[in-house]
Amino acid sequence: MTLPARLPEALRDVRDRVAAAPLGLATAGRDDARRTARAVVDQIDDYLLPRLLDLDAPLLTVIGGSTGAGKSTLVNSLVGVPVTASGVLRPTTRSPVLVCSPGDAAAFAGDRVLPGLARVTGGPGGAGTLELVAHEAVPPGLAVLDAPDVDSVVATNRDLAAQLLGAADLWVFVTTAARYADAVPWDVLRTAQERGTALAVVLDRVPPEATAEVAQDLAGMLQRAGLAGARLFVVEERPLVGGLLPPEQVAPLRDWLHALAADREQRAAVVRQTLTGALASLEGRVAAVAAAVEEQDRAARELSAAAHAAYADACSSIDDGVRGGALLRGEVLARWQEFVGTGEWMRSLQSSVGRLRDRLTAALTGRPTPGDDLAGALETGVATLLRAEADRAAERTTGTWRALPGGADLLGGEADTLSSVSPDFPEAAAAQVRDWQGAVLDLVRDLGADKRTRARVFSWGVNGAGAVVMVAVFASTGGLTGGEIAVAGGTTAVGQRLLEAVLGDSAVRSLADRAREDLLERADRLLQTERDRFDERLAAAAPAEHAAGGLREAAAELVAAVRTGR
Repeated sequence: MTLPARLPEALRDVRDRVAAAPLGLATAGRDDARRTARAVVDQIDDYLLPRLLDLDAPLLTVIGGSTGAGKSTLVNSLVGVPVTASGVLRPTTRSPVLVCSPGDAAAFAGDRVLPGLARVTGGPGGAGTLELVAHEAVPPGLAVLDAPDVDSVVATNRDLAAQLLGAADLWVFVTTAARYADAVPWDVLRTAQERGTALAVVLDRVPPEATAEVAQDLAGMLQRAGLAGARLFVVEERPLVGGLLPPEQVAPLRDWLHALAADREQRAAVVRQTLTGALASLEGRVAAVAAAVEEQDRAARELSAAAHAAYADACSSIDDGVRGGALLRGEVLARWQEFVGTGEWMRSLQSSVGRLRDRLTAALTGRPTPGDDLAGALETGVATLLRAEADRAAERTTGTWRALPGGADLLGGEADTLSSVSPDFPEAAAAQVRDWQGAVLDLVRDLGADKRTRARVFSWGVNGAGAVVMVAVFASTGGLTGGEIAVAGGTTAVGQRLLEAVLGDSAVRSLADRAREDLLERADRLLQTERDRFDERLAAAAPAEHAAGGLREAAAELVAAVRTGR
């Protein structure tokens, strides 16, 4: 097998992209994709890169299978002495054991193979370690690894078993006469078939009288599964000799493994089969991860669209509420009529002395002026509208997210909190309305093309003119006229004429339009801040643009690199 120089580089690119695959949203295919991604990364790290960099390294044979199938006993019997624990220790978390020739120990002592497992010698090292045993009974060129049970009750054992099988040049899968048709073994065997891994199957604990029948049945199952090329070895149920299988029962498998170790061409053929199969399987496996990332992207777009639609509708409703005159009812209208009825409107327009007197009276009595009451009523009314729509948008967003893929998981335990406005929203809304009222007064102050107009505004009352403009903002959905101000706001005819005399009818319309747009822009900013609570959660979990495309491009580059070596 000729290896192009760019193949390791292409493999590393695939590895890095798959490891970084954004799978943060709880979509339907997320968990399967995570397992696939983890398996791809592990196999590249544990097997493909190390093997590509050293094609002549010893053949790594992983003995795997179900709980109680006799894997450890088989390994001990192949070596001829106990080198790995068996029996009651099997369900526990324990380190896998790798047995090799003393001359090959250096090949496995470093992190070239299975770099994530620390090496220990002289006994088990516990979780996260690989126990190395060098023994003269193992011929050079061969290493045998006793893996945890693929169906272990301990999740970390199951995960490690799958990882070790992905690191093998050769799988020797051990099952029993009583369990060879179980689902778990066949799931593992199908994985071998999909990856093109060199495979042998050991049928253990077969009653001598049923050997031919059971072996024939299993051979038929292997053939139907597309695994007719797998070597099948049968170990009959016989009394152990010193804890080991009778030599004649294990001899066929031992002889076959020793022959592979002794024949460089045969060993290379096994390595080539597994290496070629593993490389060929990556394209489809990476494509599956890419498809899951695309599913993530679709889910993220739906979640984003739901939040943006809810808050856009809230903006629209606030616009309707401002333009439709609804705020000129109730408290605001009462305060406006009081403001007009007490004559403060006229005094504010005509007499700075009257304004000073009203402020002094309010200070002495502790009672706010009608103008202050009107400003407060406007502040409360607008802030209430803003909160109501923000609350409605938050509730709608959380409700929609609960029903969309990935949404409920993003909300987590904060769904109830997120379904209403943030704690600081009421004060922020009130502050924005107060700032807006100040901005309206600034507009009135700045109005006029000459000093005479400004002087008349200042002498007749910025606050009074500003109050009329504020009321005018909520008075009509269309062009504003002096008559509409009078009807909607309860302005007296004299006050109306005075305002027009000071500002002009077109100026009043312009002021009201500008004030309305300013208010709506402030409302939009407030709602955007509220929507950010959802956007930030989504941004932390959603895939970056072109992430799926990057995965597919890396896989295509790997395929091209493999083809150039053929």
